[in-house]
Amino acid sequence: MSLTVPADLLTRAEQGPVDDAAFVDCVRASLPYAWEVVSDVASRAGADVAEHAVPPPSEVERGQLLRALASDSIRGALERHFGVKLAFQNCHRVAAFPPAAVDSEGYREFVSPRAQIRNQTPELRDC
Repeated sequence: MSLTVPADLLTRAEQGPVDDAAFVDCVRASLPYAWEVVSDVASRAGADVAEHAVPPPSEVERGQLLRALASDSIRGALERHFGVKLAFQNCHRVAAFPPAAVDSEGYREFVSPRAQIRNQTPELRDC
């Protein structure tokens, strides 16, 4: 399960739209490691890219990061909350770009097939 959803939030979702603030609170509480990584890179993004490239300490944390960044709704809410564009590689390499840098050479390089290929190592093949 990706998120631990409080009963009141589930009830609200069953009745209609849920605002980003409530959803982001649920993500923060449910995926603390992913929240920490995204919060860190977002706070360092400034005018340029900020990266996190440290493998998670365990499979639990790796799973949190994968769930957060593989879900369009979670990733989108995090991007809106922090005001950044997130980019993701290899189960642990996360970057945050300021919105103005999305069309930059640095962004295009980070999300390129070349960068993905260069970022492969034997120990990361199972992640």
